[in-house]
Amino acid sequence: MNQEKEISLYEDMINLPHPISTKHPQMAMHDRAAQFSPFAALSGYEEAVAETGRYTEGRIALGDEEITILNQQINHLQEGITGRPQVCITYFLPDKRKSGGSYVTQELTVKKIDRYEKVLIGSAGEVIPFADILTIEEKKES
Repeated sequence: MNQEKEISLYEDMINLPHPISTKHPQMAMHDRAAQFSPFAALSGYEEAVAETGRYTEGRIALGDEEITILNQQINHLQEGITGRPQVCITYFLPDKRKSGGSYVTQELTVKKIDRYEKVLIGSAGEVIPFADILTIEEKKES
């Protein structure tokens, strides 16, 4: 069919007013446009890509000498535990969603050293396993 024949088929309708329903309210322009917006065929895909791209560090393996020094520092803290020593501690915080994690430096007051569980417990409830500790620096009172 050529274009002229197509137009002649609809010539009786072309100048009629737009029909308005008496039963249904007219749809807002915003809602009409939403019909044609794209949808997420793979829900969660963007979040999965972002999570995969998120950087995590690996755990640093300490040498025997560094482990000995940390053990001495923990012993020293335990001896002065009644004085609630203040420390600046750097430790490995494992990531909850994927392998690896990050190193965090935090100032805290040591409440308890649990040799059985091998954890250092802070006064605010922090629980730091000995195996995750990288450095401990005792804060001197001024």
